[in-house]
Amino acid sequence: MSYITTKDGTQIYYKDWGPRDGQPVVFSHGWPLNSDSWEGQMLFLAERGYRVIAHDRRGHGRSSQPWGGHEMNTYADDLATVIDKLDLKGAALFGFSTGGGEVARYIGRHGTKRVAKAGLISAVPPQMLKTDKNPGGLPIEVFDGIRAGERANRAQLYKDIASGPFFGFNRPGAKVSQGLVDWFYVQGMQASHKATFDCIKAFSETDFTEDLKKFDIPTLVVHGDDDQIVPIAAAGQASAKLVKNSKLVVYPGAPHGLTDTHKDKLNADLLAFLKG
Repeated sequence: MSYITTKDGTQIYYKDWGPRDGQPVVFSHGWPLNSDSWEGQMLFLAERGYRVIAHDRRGHGRSSQPWGGHEMNTYADDLATVIDKLDLKGAALFGFSTGGGEVARYIGRHGTKRVAKAGLISAVPPQMLKTDKNPGGLPIEVFDGIRAGERANRAQLYKDIASGPFFGFNRPGAKVSQGLVDWFYVQGMQASHKATFDCIKAFSETDFTEDLKKFDIPTLVVHGDDDQIVPIAAAGQASAKLVKNSKLVVYPGAPHGLTDTHKDKLNADLLAFLKG
């Protein structure tokens, strides 16, 4: 198994697929998942000559479970450690949901000297929480409810999220995939309770506005217009307005978890963006 050690001693697991001389494509995953959640995109792109890399965020998946560091600055610095240790150049960074915040904060803190393109997929920036400056966000009670669910029975919380709004399985006529529900649950339960609990604050309260203003590379923004987890108006549409040289692609009727429900379309769009 492949690990990189950060400056605070945390071991970050990563997978590195495809030809070593291919353009590097780096994936950052969502809450409470791990790098396995990107496997559909990774297999597709590796088969087409790209070097694809994805890590398990600290406290998630196969990475070690430190007590601290579960906030966006450290997430971004961990990502930087992976990119630097592998000496990646001209990379494309794609972040899903919380991972989109990680990508944004990475660019905000570390710049784009190693990055050629970026993608925000169902991503949380600019900010999920409703504030005076962000009236389109979600009220704090929404995230307090998730925290209460974490403390009470996080196993059931993950099953409820996956079988309901995450994949849009709560919509009339939706065809529920028990496999996807189980896959979300298994990934979530691999993560530490502390990491997933703290990450709720990180993905909901962090303001990425200034990070997005520092983007100076072509950026793809993909969002479903039926995303019940990260509503498109305050997220994808708002990010596209802040990022120079961005392209917003809206998937009609798509839920939050479109990396699985709209896998073929997303794969084609990512490939076209990488080639463009």
